[in-house]
Amino acid sequence: MPEPKAMNLRFPDPEQRAAIAAAAKQEGVSLQEYILSAAYARATAVEARFLEGFKESMARSGAAFAAEPGDADPSAEQRAAEREAQRDLESQERGHAA
Repeated sequence: MPEPKAMNLRFPDPEQRAAIAAAAKQEGVSLQEYILSAAYARATAVEARFLEGFKESMARSGAAFAAEPGDADPSAEQRAAEREAQRDLESQERGHAA
């Protein structure tokens, strides 16, 4: 079985590399371990946010199916609140995309 390849760490910005290396040194871990740990933390945070949204969606879906016929049509206030919530989610996603 061949040896695993080492991670290729290329940074176009030397200041970025220096900052990450300093953070890794402060944590007492290698640069690779620091980057992998950060990637894992980011992935689990994304997963947690997804699961939270999924649970909220399931609750809304359950409420919609439990509603009486005619109650399912949202009021103007509820539609406005949903639009506002959608805008909030989109602005959060834009902020996390960086």
